[in-house]
Amino acid sequence: MKATRLILAVATGLLLAPYTAGAQQAPKVPRIGVLWPTSPSPRIDEFRAGLRELGYVEGRTIEIEYRYAKGDLDRLPELAAELVQLKVDVIVALNTFAARPARDATGTIPIVMVSGDPVGTGLVASLARPGRNVTGLSFFSPELGAKQLELLKELLPGLTRVGILWNADGPARVQEFERTEVAAQTLGVTIHSLEVRTRSPDLEGAFIAASQGQAGALLTLGSPLTLSHLTQIAELAARSRLPSVFDSRVFVEAGGLASYGPRFADLYRRAAGYVDRILKGAKPADLPVEQPARFELVINLKTAKALGLTIPPSILLRADDVIR
Repeated sequence: MKATRLILAVATGLLLAPYTAGAQQAPKVPRIGVLWPTSPSPRIDEFRAGLRELGYVEGRTIEIEYRYAKGDLDRLPELAAELVQLKVDVIVALNTFAARPARDATGTIPIVMVSGDPVGTGLVASLARPGRNVTGLSFFSPELGAKQLELLKELLPGLTRVGILWNADGPARVQEFERTEVAAQTLGVTIHSLEVRTRSPDLEGAFIAASQGQAGALLTLGSPLTLSHLTQIAELAARSRLPSVFDSRVFVEAGGLASYGPRFADLYRRAAGYVDRILKGAKPADLPVEQPARFELVINLKTAKALGLTIPPSILLRADDVIR
């Protein structure tokens, strides 16, 4: 009887072995943590699109944990700690505000960031050799505001006063504003600083100040704050009849006059490539930080017509896209 039981046990074990081995070899589904300082935005959608292009299927071949601070920057360290506790495989911090608390929360989990000035803010040692556990992309270009101001001057040759809407809490924006001030002196334009703050952005007050300061146009230095309020900013610009130039096409699609800046959709999709390489074994310290590869000029002719402006043919010929 004992021998019979032994034979049955061995036979049963042999029969179940393939199923047990298969269960043990089931591939682990990677888990990504996404940290963002405001509410969900189109830029996160671009990152997800980049993952899909690389063959990842959310909910099947990859899991994503989203943490949104909804404008409350004080919550970011707490949200970053949550992602660390979940033991995610990679943290994706899609701007400088999110990257700092992510870096402070862990020195081991790889962090992929999209940041304004990662070297100047101390996120990485250098673009070529980021070091530690942080890498990704930078869209920092301190001359960008100056180029946008030149575009405004080309659109409005008689322009003498420009309001600059910018987030004074952002270190990269401070440098960009200072460079724009220098360019304004060269172009003979007076700058009216319209500062807003992340925690309590008084956008309507900024536009009232622009009107009182007799600004003839508006330049918006891009940031997560302005992005999260893009519709309101475009509407306020239209109501104030201020020709406005932005850093991203999404503002132009919302009704702004023009934009010139990095192709942000490209940057955020490229962030997915970093995640892919890290999940396949690459170390963040070995992945150089990349900069924008493409810039684009977008013009909204509907807005120009509403403002009574004629866009010079030279600008239309240079435009990457024209909204009619």
